[in-house]
Amino acid sequence: MAIGARNPEELERLFEDAFVVRDRGALVPLFEERAVLVSNGGAGEARGSAQIAYSAAALWEHDYTYLADPRRVLQAHDVALVLASQGINVVRRGSDGGWRYAISLLEIGTNKRRT
Repeated sequence: MAIGARNPEELERLFEDAFVVRDRGALVPLFEERAVLVSNGGAGEARGSAQIAYSAAALWEHDYTYLADPRRVLQAHDVALVLASQGINVVRRGSDGGWRYAISLLEIGTNKRRT
C-alpha cells in the first residue's frame, strides 16, 4: 500500500486487517512518520514508526486486537477525527493523497481476541 488509504473509513479497515493478522509491515505505513499511538492495553505511548511497531507487537503478545467500527467521522479538508468504539483517531491526507494516522488513542483493554 504505497499511498495509504483513500479515505478515513478505509484507513480504519486497513488498520483492523493489519492488527488482526499481526502484520507490522502492513500496520506501520498506516501511520505518519512522526505519529503518536497511545494504548491502554499495556503498550503505553509510542512515537514514530519503530516505537509503533514495538507497541503493536506488545499488544499482540497479550492477544489484544482492534476491530474497526468508526461511529462518526468529522472531516475538514485534509484532516479528520474518527470516533470509534475502540478509539479516537486524528488522521490526515498526505501530499500523495493517502490518509494516515497522526494520533491514535486506542481503548482496547477489554476486547481481547478470542481463540
